[in-house]
Amino acid sequence: MTGVTAVAAVPGDLRMARALGPVLLAAAVGLLPFTVFSTFLVPIAEEAGSGVAVMGSLRGLGGLAALAVGAGMAPLLDRLPKQYVAAAGLALLSLSSALGATGCFTAMVAFAVLVGAGTSLLSPVVAAMAADRFGDGPAAGRAATLVTATQSLAAMFAAPLVVAPALLWGWQGNLVAVAVLTFALAAVFLTRRGPVLAPRPRLGYLEALRALGSVPGARPLVAVALLRTGAFMGYLSYLAAYYDGRFSLSPSVFALVWTLSGGSFFVGNLLAGRFTNAASARVRTERVLVVCLAVALGAVVGFYFAPSLPVALGLTMVVGASHATASACVTTLIVRRCGPLRGSALGISAAGMSLGVFVGSALGGIGLGVAGFPGTAAVLGGLTLAALIAASRVSPPVKLAQ
Repeated sequence: MTGVTAVAAVPGDLRMARALGPVLLAAAVGLLPFTVFSTFLVPIAEEAGSGVAVMGSLRGLGGLAALAVGAGMAPLLDRLPKQYVAAAGLALLSLSSALGATGCFTAMVAFAVLVGAGTSLLSPVVAAMAADRFGDGPAAGRAATLVTATQSLAAMFAAPLVVAPALLWGWQGNLVAVAVLTFALAAVFLTRRGPVLAPRPRLGYLEALRALGSVPGARPLVAVALLRTGAFMGYLSYLAAYYDGRFSLSPSVFALVWTLSGGSFFVGNLLAGRFTNAASARVRTERVLVVCLAVALGAVVGFYFAPSLPVALGLTMVVGASHATASACVTTLIVRRCGPLRGSALGISAAGMSLGVFVGSALGGIGLGVAGFPGTAAVLGGLTLAALIAASRVSPPVKLAQ
């Protein structure tokens, strides 16, 4: 038990959001640099004098940086004051945005690397900070899932929100604004005092890894995070191509499908976080994880064989909601089981998710190239099945009655 006073009943969403204001804002702001980059990819490439494909590939470079920094720093996140780690992540995002605003190709390379490194620090540490704010009870897991729900909501609305200001000051002005905002938030976290926690063991790097490996269910949970992310991101990578190839949807109409997918993910994540962390919850979170991955498996395979547009749209909602539920369950179980090592565990999980983005996109593309959409269904179904098998190993052995 930490020195934080645990909350017996999980507070309401609004009350919790008010208590976590700066943390939730940081979680949302962390998505802005790459949102600007993706939304204005064509004019950014023109300004830098490079092709769109070359400029777009820098997003992958940022993902590699996120994987390297996330995996390297994860075991250290619980040894450092979390508010300072968050400030460091925000400072990297501020620096990257300022460099990106110059528009030259070399600066955009640095932009991608620094954004990847900054988000790999920021995302897990803000979730851990949210959990620490509410101790070790159900409210801790609920707070962490509220962070992920905020990120999914921000991902859904960030692109439209950055377009309007760009009409006034262009995409460079957007990046300058992001640089100022993230720098100001970094200053807030530098002056912010974290919760007073009970003394925790000062584990070395390898000791922290061994300690995490000994936590029941930690390894399969990280495997679920990697495999589930791979399946979902592979699905999202070719979602536009599917709706164009099967139903001839224009990009403007597909934007509504994207909003439908993002909205179902947000609602699923929000409700799953509330349900799995309710003080009166009677269904084990481990069982919810297994069930929702089974649903995701059936939905993603069925999606690629949908006979009509309404069926495809319905399955799009099911895929988004089921993966959102799985994401909330993984976060909840990591917070609940890893205790004082929750920051490190969330960091390793985030690094696994960064790897999953590449694995899912690459394997989904291979399946599409070899056998069309049925090939993509087979690959993504296989990843989801592997996640389901890993999830089935999360629950501890059942103790027999004496």
